Amino acid sequence: MPTTPPARSPAEAVAKPVTEGPDIVVAALSARALAAAARRAGRHPAAVDLFADQDTAQIAEPCLRLDSDTLRLGPAALRDALARPDLRGLPLVYGAGIEEDPTLLARLAEDRPLIGNRPEVVARVKDPFRFAATLDRLGVPHPPVAPAWDGSSGDHLRKRIGGSGGAHITPATAGDAGPGWYVQRRVAGHAVSVLFLADGARALVVGLSRQWTAPTPESPYRYGGAAGPWRCPERWTRTLPAMIGRLAAAFDLVGLNSADVLVTGSDFHLLEINPRPGATLDVFDRPPMPPLLGLHLDACAGRLPDRLPALSGCRAAAVLYADAPIRIEAGRRWPAWTADRPAGPIAIARGEPVCTVFGEGPSTAAARRHAERRQRKLAALAAMEMQ
Repeated sequence: MPTTPPARSPAEAVAKPVTEGPDIVVAALSARALAAAARRAGRHPAAVDLFADQDTAQIAEPCLRLDSDTLRLGPAALRDALARPDLRGLPLVYGAGIEEDPTLLARLAEDRPLIGNRPEVVARVKDPFRFAATLDRLGVPHPPVAPAWDGSSGDHLRKRIGGSGGAHITPATAGDAGPGWYVQRRVAGHAVSVLFLADGARALVVGLSRQWTAPTPESPYRYGGAAGPWRCPERWTRTLPAMIGRLAAAFDLVGLNSADVLVTGSDFHLLEINPRPGATLDVFDRPPMPPLLGLHLDACAGRLPDRLPALSGCRAAAVLYADAPIRIEAGRRWPAWTADRPAGPIAIARGEPVCTVFGEGPSTAAARRHAERRQRKLAALAAMEMQ
């Protein structure tokens, strides 16, 4: 158990009845974290995602689920959902799953304010070759990328352009990566994510988190979770914020973004920038931190705070995946330390996400261990229910 008092989970903090019409729309593969951030910032969100989980529906009205067999957002279905009369013209905050289609973002921005990076900015950041060329110009270390692996020495990975969540990443084989894909040299190290605010010219680091994978034979780099804040080495306290500031200016980034890096000893390689709020909202959006969605809105309008408060203790947010097919019945009671709770009755296939599990501790390692103990407890209960 953690040695610091556990804070209330994001789900607990905002699980209140929705009584007013929406004033903002959040959309992502899973929109619960964005909806929770919007409620903490005093907004009344509508949510559009692939799950319409129980706790998302408690804090967002309407809460719309898009059908998908591939765990990817369908452009036509998303446009149709946003065309509802009660959602027309509302500001849109987008999260994971939309950045792979900047053309869709441009279409969505035609009839509503887009709160986040402009479509052309997203296109530059998510083009792996233009991105690498800019990093070379800035002197930022990064793994080499190419449209194909030529069989040269070293390990190489095949990645989908604009992909998120890590499930799309596999070892590369010789030959063309294929349309919409690229090859990146594999670099050893542990994964760190840098959450930051930007106003198009400057940047302010919110916090660093340690990340890990939940590998399967088919998806060896599937996202597993994150814990933070991670205290970076003293030697990085100036160089890292300076690098983030150069990236923000070079790409004209605004709002909440994250930079994924691989750290080996005193060296690091920048893998990518996620040009939207992401999974670590669950880690950092808690007191005494001001509401992060409010900071996102301000930063998109060109306003950055001078500094941000330090968080006490660490929080982990880990994804629990189904090791075998399971069924969630209606009325299931979920622990307070979970989020993204499926609304039963629903069948969840092997390998699909079940829910998010939170852990607390005095360090990122302790918070991760706490979350993983809770994951094992939930998995054991699910296995007993299926017997």
